[in-house]
Amino acid sequence: MMTRKKIGIFGGTFDPVHYAHLILAREAREELGLEQLIFVPAAASPHKGSPAASAELRLSMLRAAIEGETAFAVDESELRRGPPSYTIDTVEEIQQREAGSEIFYLIGEDNVTALASWHCFERLQKMVRFIVLDRTGAQANHPYEVIHRKIDISATDIRNRIASGRSIHYLVPPKVEETIRRNNLYREPVK
Repeated sequence: MMTRKKIGIFGGTFDPVHYAHLILAREAREELGLEQLIFVPAAASPHKGSPAASAELRLSMLRAAIEGETAFAVDESELRRGPPSYTIDTVEEIQQREAGSEIFYLIGEDNVTALASWHCFERLQKMVRFIVLDRTGAQANHPYEVIHRKIDISATDIRNRIASGRSIHYLVPPKVEETIRRNNLYREPVK
């Protein structure tokens, strides 16, 4: 019997992508036996505000962050489609490309409470296996499988550190830090 290819999809604004995203992505890939993990930067999440960095810069930082990782890829379909970024559209597009694959959709613990309100959620949950990436170590209160890795790094904290003139060294990959510095990103405090 032939096993189905396992693909992970990790959506988010990645504003900016940081080591917690990358560490959790690798952890999920290894624990779930994923052959490929696809990062999907959102044009604009229906559940969050607009990203601070442009789509092009977020895409550039994401590509720089995963450079050399053969099992990681970036899909820019949500950036091409324009806002709002609905997960169901992305999953359908990837399913067509990767027919017969088993799809795991990775979400942050902070997104679980809003999950049932996602566009076409009933249909979506029949198409993917949701995996929750938890970096807090909190007790799970939902029915989804969890990848735990206690990591205290967040994009909001990174943006606030930059706005206040503090270092982000060791929080993001060097090429991401270079892109942020070169483009003077995140100079305004996050509210």
